[in-house]
Amino acid sequence: MSKENDNAIANNKKASHLYFIEDTYEAGIELFGTEVKSIRKGQINIKDSYCDINKGEIFVYGMHISPYEQGNIYNVDPMRKRKLLMHKNEILRLEKVKTQDGYTIIPLKVYLKRGKVKVLIAKAKGKKLWDKRETMKKKEVDKKLRQALKY
Repeated sequence: MSKENDNAIANNKKASHLYFIEDTYEAGIELFGTEVKSIRKGQINIKDSYCDINKGEIFVYGMHISPYEQGNIYNVDPMRKRKLLMHKNEILRLEKVKTQDGYTIIPLKVYLKRGKVKVLIAKAKGKKLWDKRETMKKKEVDKKLRQALKY
């Protein structure tokens, strides 16, 4: 990641536990003004969200953006599907991924880049239970090694 992408507003921490992350893509997102204000305040949750491709367009589902307090009538449904803005060839590449068994497209991070809200999405393969256990064991061993080297 470059220094510009370090200003993450929301991270999907569950993603690395549940999936093997293979490729990542940067996408813009189509939002209303009150949603942008809520995102800038950090009132966004992408924990259970996923992406789907429909008629050549990619959408993110399950992304919760809290209504803006001063938004009044301009607030929209916090759980609505939101269109992601990507090049056509990237969407076609991701559409092939969607048809493969065990693969999904998930958002990893929401961040600001030059004043625009961007979403980092990933091609991910679901982990099995034994994979999750193996990952936890590796983390434990690494932690013990770091502690041993510390003393």
